[in-house]
Amino acid sequence: MRNILKLSAIAVLVASLSACAVGPDYHTPAKVADISFTSPYQQAEQVQSWWQAFDDAVLNQLISTALVENRTLAQARANVDRAYAVFRDANNDFLPKGTLDAGYQASENPTLSPDDNGVITRGYSTGANLSWDLDLFGKLRRASEAAEAQAQQADILWHDAQVQLISQVATSYGEYRGAQLRLVVAEQNLQNLQQSRAIVLARLEAGMASELELAQIDVQVHQVHAAIPTYRVARLTADATLSALLGQRPGQLKLGSVPNLPELKQPVAVVEGENYLRYRADVASSERLLAARTAQIGVATADLYPNISVRGFLGFLSGPGLTLGSDTQSWSVAPTLSWQAADLGSVKARIRQAQASSQMALAQFEQQVFDAINEMQLSLGSYNLSREQQLSTEQQWQASNRAVQIARERYNAGTGEFLDLLDAERELLRARDQLAQIQQQSFIRLVGIYRSFGGGIQLI
Repeated sequence: MRNILKLSAIAVLVASLSACAVGPDYHTPAKVADISFTSPYQQAEQVQSWWQAFDDAVLNQLISTALVENRTLAQARANVDRAYAVFRDANNDFLPKGTLDAGYQASENPTLSPDDNGVITRGYSTGANLSWDLDLFGKLRRASEAAEAQAQQADILWHDAQVQLISQVATSYGEYRGAQLRLVVAEQNLQNLQQSRAIVLARLEAGMASELELAQIDVQVHQVHAAIPTYRVARLTADATLSALLGQRPGQLKLGSVPNLPELKQPVAVVEGENYLRYRADVASSERLLAARTAQIGVATADLYPNISVRGFLGFLSGPGLTLGSDTQSWSVAPTLSWQAADLGSVKARIRQAQASSQMALAQFEQQVFDAINEMQLSLGSYNLSREQQLSTEQQWQASNRAVQIARERYNAGTGEFLDLLDAERELLRARDQLAQIQQQSFIRLVGIYRSFGGGIQLI
């Protein structure tokens, strides 16, 4: 009974000592400057459905395929599995470890005694070898905390990889449709210019126009011809990028020939008081890195104190004949205390390294918060300005179109100047191409809002 009480007291003492953990306890920063950071990270509900508001079947199919086939995303998913395996391994270090072993040993002249000359001894050993590191100062606990934070960081980075992939696919799709649209516009303008050239040529043959007028219209024709390959290269580049994101070879995508850029039927809206930082995976990832670096201070600090471990054996030892019974039972217990007393300088240096790493992680987290706030604000402002520019350019294009019609009618009737027609057609070409560029720009900046808000933006 007395032995049981002693063992119980020792177990209680070990448990109480193991409850201690040196190093700072981590607390998530509540504020960065005047920016509140109280809500924990969460993946936005609409992060994998936001693009469906465009009602574009091709875009929907592209993103769905990319989420399944993209190799970078698969790599991020595998990294999550690896990180959590590392955490489970670190978390198991609290428990005793053991192996089941069976061995045979034969030796001759086991001692220096002359009586043992020529003596051969043989023996068997069978049983369990056990070991247990007592976590008296929380080294194992802090290591487990660091591994868990790093596993959570890997999971968050996987979420971020999904947001980035969706954004890349949508952006490349917008670039493809934009190049396609600019190509169609150029070909339409080329047809209009060729019609104007035919009129000039007919008037030249009738003696009503000059060689200069024909040369001037030819300049515009060749100018448009020269721009067409540029748009085709942009379309090929976007196709190659999309193919890579979807894990396919170039030329296999079926995107259709209708050059329509996706547009929202509803405006985007920012909810007043909503903490959009919680949807930012890069901010959450930096916060988890800070947690891991803080825990590693405790791992390094624990080396200032002694470490106690227990080794033991439970099994059977027998002679030449392998026998397992009460006569061959064997056990051993070997507590060990180790302390890096002669190397405390190196231990303190590692503590300072861990503290510096924690300060670096804190600075990185704070900078990430500032970057996120400014990126979200910039994306909204840029998109709103782009929409204003698009509306003005649409009006400009409509006015240019009317101007060309009037100038062509006057020129055909012989009451207008050729230079007026030439200038009007040049302005129409520029306005229509500019409108196509701004439409592409507006879509890409809209995707930028999705990316900068972590997919958490609302549609009203």
